[in-house]
Amino acid sequence: MSTYSKPIEPDRLFDCLPKSLRPSKDDNEADDGDDNHAEHPSKGLETAVYRTPTLVPPRVLPLMNDIAQQLVQGGNQQSCYKIYRDSRGSALESSLRKLGVEKLTKDDVQKMQWEALEAKIGNWIHFMRIAVKLLLAGERRICDQIFDGVNFNKDQCFAEMATNSVVTLLSFGDAVAKSKRSPEKLFVLLDMYEVMRELQSEIEAIFEGKPCSEMREAALGLTKRLAQTAQETFADFEEAVEKDASKTIVQDGTVHPLTSYVINYVKFLFDYQSTLKLLFQEFETGSETESQLAVVTMRIMQALQNNLDGKSKQYKDPSLTHLFLMNNVHYMVRSVRRSEAKDILGDDWIQRHRRIVQQNANQYKRVSWAKVLQALSVQGAPGSTGSSAASDANSSSGVSRAVVKERFKAFNTQFEELHAKQSLWIVPDQELRESLRLAIAEVLLPAYRSFIKRFGNLVGSGKNPLKYIRYSPELVDKLLGEFFEGQQYGEPKHQHRL
Repeated sequence: MSTYSKPIEPDRLFDCLPKSLRPSKDDNEADDGDDNHAEHPSKGLETAVYRTPTLVPPRVLPLMNDIAQQLVQGGNQQSCYKIYRDSRGSALESSLRKLGVEKLTKDDVQKMQWEALEAKIGNWIHFMRIAVKLLLAGERRICDQIFDGVNFNKDQCFAEMATNSVVTLLSFGDAVAKSKRSPEKLFVLLDMYEVMRELQSEIEAIFEGKPCSEMREAALGLTKRLAQTAQETFADFEEAVEKDASKTIVQDGTVHPLTSYVINYVKFLFDYQSTLKLLFQEFETGSETESQLAVVTMRIMQALQNNLDGKSKQYKDPSLTHLFLMNNVHYMVRSVRRSEAKDILGDDWIQRHRRIVQQNANQYKRVSWAKVLQALSVQGAPGSTGSSAASDANSSSGVSRAVVKERFKAFNTQFEELHAKQSLWIVPDQELRESLRLAIAEVLLPAYRSFIKRFGNLVGSGKNPLKYIRYSPELVDKLLGEFFEGQQYGEPKHQHRL
């Protein structure tokens, strides 16, 4: 047994893996984390082909079987038991150590920086597949062959031989499942849960029989603990989104970092749809797991919207409040439409949130441009004769030159203020930016053209017409094209004026 119980070199084990799981020649050592959740393993791994490695040369197995038979028949069961357990157990532990498996406690895990822990978890997932599908499957096979036909409790011997290795492997998973929860851990928890579910049937087959029941139960217990922690992390994330109290104000009204973070998080969730359905089944009985994913996603999106509503109230300028909400809800809608979330959240959700975008765009226009449009209206203007017959006779009659001058000056001042302020604001989506400018132009330009046509002659013939009619409608249109670019423009140059 000691002659033929040598550890297996990692390269030999890698050669037994499906090609998709073999480290490339350029990969660093296993400890550098060549398999983390950013490269989410394909869903076809369950059907991938693994070749059980040769742990003991097949030609010596009949001889070992014969020796075992003679030892047991001669009343040396305990010697046989100890020799097998110690030699094979030591070889298994050495193989795992060479691979990079190490025993880590909950405290070790808690102290690790996130990047280091993420790499360790990626490695652990890799090690679990190698340990179960290659090493333990191989050990079970030679145990069955060596003790075939021998009156001997081989299950007990196998269980004790494998215990230390299995405890080392599962203890790391347990330490992660019990460590402090945080949103970024959700995806690695799902990866770990996924691999435990994938290996479940093999673990049950390898550790069959009553003596191995503790290991079967330990593996099943870890699977359930990972599921529980993942579900609690879900709930934590939803609450963290709703209560995110970061005082970060995006001064230009663009998409808030929280919005892009949450949307990316939700999009990432949909890479795990099949795993999430299994996870929900752990806790839900008789309910549709598909709808459960939709409920969770909707709750996260609602939590985000509630938070954004709160953040929007930090702006002193109500125009910027509406622009901020328009930008952020639009980002949510656009992201959902371009991802698998569209099928889960449905058309109703998309249409409802598109209406919210439109409502905020309309509110922005009303709040921002009401004063400018008021300046271009003669209704109720001081010095106006109102609805007298004289006023009807001539479009400009009934309004004094002084009032018209004040209105042009008011328009110039207010437009320049809006241009200076809102050219610094940002609408990051080009299509939305263009449509908002167009919506402003469709209201502003006809009103401005009409005002110039009706009253321009009252100030145009004076000594300094440029003092009042500073901008042609064409120039106003051009300057609207500088709004929402996030750039500081100087006051429009004089040569651009009429």
